[in-house]
Amino acid sequence: MNRKNGKSGYKKDRSGKDANKVGSSGTLLNSNRGLRSRTAPSVDTTDLPVARNEEYEAEIVGIGHEGEGVGRVNGFTLFIKGALPGERALVKVMKLKKQYGYAKLLRIVKSSPDRIKAPCPIYVQCGGCQLQHLSYEAQLGFKRQLVVDNLERIGKLKVAENGAEKADADGGIIVHAAMGMNDPWRYRNKAQVPIGQAGAQPALDLSGSGEAVPAVMEGGLVGGFYAQGTHRIIDMEACLIQQENNDRVVSEVKRIVRELGIRPYNEETHKGLLRHVVARYGFNTGDIMVVLITNGHDIPHKDELVGLLRAAIPGIKSICQNVNREQTNVIFGEQTKVLWGDDVIYDTIGDIRFAISARSFFQVNPVQTEVLYGKALEFAGLSGEETVIDAYCGIGTISLFLAQRARQVYGVEIVEEAIDDARRNALLNGISNVQFEAGPAEVVIPKWRRQGISPDVIVVDPPRKGCDAALLSTILEMQPKRVVYVSCNPSTLARDLRVLEDGGYRTVEVQPVDMFPHTVHVESVILMVRK
Repeated sequence: MNRKNGKSGYKKDRSGKDANKVGSSGTLLNSNRGLRSRTAPSVDTTDLPVARNEEYEAEIVGIGHEGEGVGRVNGFTLFIKGALPGERALVKVMKLKKQYGYAKLLRIVKSSPDRIKAPCPIYVQCGGCQLQHLSYEAQLGFKRQLVVDNLERIGKLKVAENGAEKADADGGIIVHAAMGMNDPWRYRNKAQVPIGQAGAQPALDLSGSGEAVPAVMEGGLVGGFYAQGTHRIIDMEACLIQQENNDRVVSEVKRIVRELGIRPYNEETHKGLLRHVVARYGFNTGDIMVVLITNGHDIPHKDELVGLLRAAIPGIKSICQNVNREQTNVIFGEQTKVLWGDDVIYDTIGDIRFAISARSFFQVNPVQTEVLYGKALEFAGLSGEETVIDAYCGIGTISLFLAQRARQVYGVEIVEEAIDDARRNALLNGISNVQFEAGPAEVVIPKWRRQGISPDVIVVDPPRKGCDAALLSTILEMQPKRVVYVSCNPSTLARDLRVLEDGGYRTVEVQPVDMFPHTVHVESVILMVRK
């Protein structure tokens, strides 16, 4: 899990997105920020059935992996942002490749019954969500189909008919309906908001109060999200997928630092102090942490700043400063210090209590995390006598769940800081039948094997790039009875399942879980058994 951030999650979000390319929603923004432009080679489009800048009526037949509509014109594929399957739309071709192109949606000729009005007034400008214009029921259907398509196309795996609930060796893999949320809004427990300077612009109010929001003057401090495809930060006061307390925290931080005259960071000149504000909220405890990421060690009016934050934010338990002086997209630097309060806040998932530091990875949707881990625990099929290995264990979230029903759990994670957190969380919960070790899984697990450790179950929860090839080979050598794969990327999941299938395992069932409603991302839990 967002190495996943390397899976450590210490530099990326569990959704798999680079943590310094996220706005207040925490979702993926402009992935090309900071890269030098390159002149693309010219493409000969003379024989294509469509022409650039011409208008056509397109039949929308699917949704692309970034949430755009997949349209057909004269048999040619066009990606059309904002279009939905089943629609006919008037589009203007903007860019062409040999096999596909991109078009702008001009008008919907025939609308999909699944189309709804996106409730967020800045949905189009922000881009943090990609599917708000699609009904939630249809979003869940799309995410299940995304998993199925990847299993069949990349993994060359047979999937049972939709609705099948019993798996057998010849009937194909059961892919269940995606498990969604009863209330798919305000689910994120962490906000990461870029801070910068702006030209004159109004802040964008999502509160629904109808109250006028003061303009942010040119050169003033703004914090919100990057306008799509730009370096420009749009000031905003709320995000509909953020927990309300995080919105409140960010708003108060901006107000106070403006009053104190603390300078925002300018990424072009590398001057100014405040780069990002990170707010963390414990859904089940109410604990609040504020992290100020700064371009230097000294904060003007530091004591006054701390006092004003404490007075303005009920429930605040921790105020931290993280120093990042690098010219980089990465949000966090290496040094974090506590300005006031504790170095951690606490939250729970199920019966397990977790200590969460400024840079700790912790799932951003705690409601669905319990669903996800519960399914992983079910697929592990534990009776209390098993030995389990948790590869990519992070801060021990899944390991501690497994330890409640296993004889012994071993967790491995490449990031030492995550392992420190995992050990602390085990002590916090009084769980003694778990052992954590830092290092590459493909190195540590064979060492455990040489020590006589033989797992009945191996659980993997890799970053978006999937499992290391050496780890897959190690799994095949150790031959556990079951493999439980927790995936945040259907394409690398399908690739890895193919390797394990060829090595003697059978994929039994797949349970998609919607961890990030209104985005194109989907998590899955997969059960494999040795043939």
